[in-house]
Amino acid sequence: MSTISIDNYGAKTLINQGFSQQGNLANPSGIALNRRGRLARTLVVLSLAVVLASLLGFKAGAGTPDLVGAPTSFIELTVAPGDTLWSLATRMAGGADVRALVDEIESVNSLPGASVEAGQKIRIPLH
Repeated sequence: MSTISIDNYGAKTLINQGFSQQGNLANPSGIALNRRGRLARTLVVLSLAVVLASLLGFKAGAGTPDLVGAPTSFIELTVAPGDTLWSLATRMAGGADVRALVDEIESVNSLPGASVEAGQKIRIPLH
């Protein structure tokens, strides 16, 4: 045998669960959101905001190409007394722009500036 359960709720009651009947002059229809309805409205608005923000986030990075450079070879030098970053870059530049090589050496070695100390090991990219 099968059992059938009948709820005391009608279709209109189930549809209007988030509303309460209150008649006043400011709201002539007499329908106002109760706590459950306000919570449902808030959750719907927040979920739409999250979806919109994620779509805009994906669009923001869509046109940027992935910049993966070719593997670079390095030579590791130990700084001798009296050497500067500029003197090392001048020796290794081979006629290229020394300023660009100094900047590249600073970024590769995470140096805060162009100063180096004797005995310090430095990686210099080879071009």
